[in-house]
Amino acid sequence: MLNTSTYGALFRFRSLPLAAICGGAGVLGFAPFGYYPVLIAMLAVLLVLWRRADSPRHAAYIGFVFGLGFFLSGVSWVYVSLHDFGAMPAVLAAFLTLLFCCILAAYPAIIGYLYRSLTLSPAFGAILVVPALWTIADWVRGWLFTGFPWLALGYSQVPASPLAGYVPVIGVYGATFIIALSASLLVMLLSPALTVRRWPWFGVLVLIWLAGYGLRQVEWTSPVGAPVSVSLLQGNIPQDLKWQPNRVAPTLKAYQDLVTASHAKLVVLPETALPLFLHEVPQDYLDTLAAHARSNGGDVLVGVPELTSSRDYYNSVQSFGMAPSQTYRKSHLVPFGEFIPLKPLFGWFFDVVQIPLLDFSRGAHTQQPLDVAGQRVAVNVCYEDVFGAEIIRQLPEASLLVNVSNVAWFGRSVAPRQHMQISQTRALETGRYMLRATNTGMTAIIDQRGEVIKAAPEFERATVNGEVQGYAGATPFVRWGNFPIVAFSLLLVLSAGWLARRGTSKIRDLPIA
Repeated sequence: MLNTSTYGALFRFRSLPLAAICGGAGVLGFAPFGYYPVLIAMLAVLLVLWRRADSPRHAAYIGFVFGLGFFLSGVSWVYVSLHDFGAMPAVLAAFLTLLFCCILAAYPAIIGYLYRSLTLSPAFGAILVVPALWTIADWVRGWLFTGFPWLALGYSQVPASPLAGYVPVIGVYGATFIIALSASLLVMLLSPALTVRRWPWFGVLVLIWLAGYGLRQVEWTSPVGAPVSVSLLQGNIPQDLKWQPNRVAPTLKAYQDLVTASHAKLVVLPETALPLFLHEVPQDYLDTLAAHARSNGGDVLVGVPELTSSRDYYNSVQSFGMAPSQTYRKSHLVPFGEFIPLKPLFGWFFDVVQIPLLDFSRGAHTQQPLDVAGQRVAVNVCYEDVFGAEIIRQLPEASLLVNVSNVAWFGRSVAPRQHMQISQTRALETGRYMLRATNTGMTAIIDQRGEVIKAAPEFERATVNGEVQGYAGATPFVRWGNFPIVAFSLLLVLSAGWLARRGTSKIRDLPIA
C-alpha cells in the first residue's frame, strides 16, 4: 500500500501531463471545432486536480501547464504572423511565441494558487470562488498591457450553446462565470466523496442551462428602418505581395472592379484594402468609387492608411458616396504589430521583422458612428472587436456593426475562425448585425443573434451580398457593460478572503477528491 508521501509524489508526477492534455483539449470548445461541452469537461478535470494538489504552489504548477497547453494549442498562430509574414527568424519567432503563451498561462496558475490558498467551505469554494476567479482573470487579461482577451472562456458558447443566452445580459465574461460554475457543479455531482443529496446540485445545473436557453429566446433589440443591401468585398491579396510597389496597381484595379460590380447601398472593403496612404490614392480612383456609390444611392467604406499633416498616420476607414465623407480611425492598436510599446526597451523589434506601417497613431478614444447608407454604422478595425466594452461606446446610437480586418496575417491557421466567433459574440452582446469584410477569409454577414447568415469561402476573391436590418435599443450588456459581473466576482473573492482570514472553514472538507 502506498503511504501518503508516496501517493503525493505520484500524483504530482501524473497531474502535470494530465493538466497539459486537458488544456490543449479545451481548445476544442472554440471555433473552428465548436465542441463546447469539451471545455466544460476539461475545466472539471482541472478542478479535481487543483483539489488534490497538496499545496498552493502545486496548484499553481497545475494551472500553469493547463494554461500552457491551452494557449499553445489556441494561439500558436502568433508564430505564423511573426515568421511567415513578419520575416522574423524561425528560432526567435518560436521563442517569442512560447514566451507569450507562458505569460498567458500565468493567469490559470494564479487562479489555482488563490483557490488552493483560500480555505473554503464546499458550497462557497467549489461553486462560486473558482468561477469568480476565472472571470476576473479573463477580464484582467482583457486590459492589462493593452489586453489580449482571445480565448476568454465565454466565446466558446457562441452561437450554439444554451449558455450563449447569457451573453447579451452579462457579456462574454459573464458567460465565463457560468461555464466555470457549470464545471464546478459537474464535479460536485460526480464526486464519490459527496455525502449529501445530489439532486439539488443537479437541479441548479439544469436550471442554469434552462435559463440560458430561455434567455436565447428574448429579443433584446428591435428592428428600425428598412433593410439595406450590402456588399462585403474580399480581395484575397496575398500578404507577402500586398505592399510590393508592383502590386499596388493590380490591387487597386481588383477592388475597383469589385466595387463597380456591386449594386448594394453599402459596400465595405477590408482593412488597409488600398495599400497606399489616402493622399497617395489617385483622386480619379476615389471619384470613381464615390460616383458608383452615389449611383446605388448609398456609400462605400474603404480601409486605407491615412497620413495627417502632423506626420501621424492612422489605420482608418473612409466613407465615400451620398453622405459627406467621414472617417473612423482605429483606437486600440496591436502591440508589436501596429506600435512598439516602450521603444527604448523593445526598439530592436523594428530590426527583426518586416511589418509595414509598424508605428500607427491611436484614433480618438470615443468616436461617433458613421452616417452612411441610411444607417448609423459603428466601425471597428480587426483586433478591436475583441474588446466588447469598447464596442459599446458607439451604442445604442449605432444600428449596425462593421468590422474590417486583414486576417491574411494568420495564414491557414485557426485564428480567422476564432476571430469570426469573436465577431459573432459582439453581435450577440449588442443585438446588432455585424458585417465583416476581410482580405482573405471569414468575410460574412452575422445577424443580431450571432448566427452567420452568409460567408465567403476562404482564400478566394469574393463578394458577400445580402440584405441586413438595422436595430435599435440596448441589451443589458450595452447598458451596463462588464461592471455587474466583475463587481459580483470581486465581491465573492473578497468575501472568500475574509472568511479564510477568519479561519471559518477548511478546504479539506471539500467533497471533490
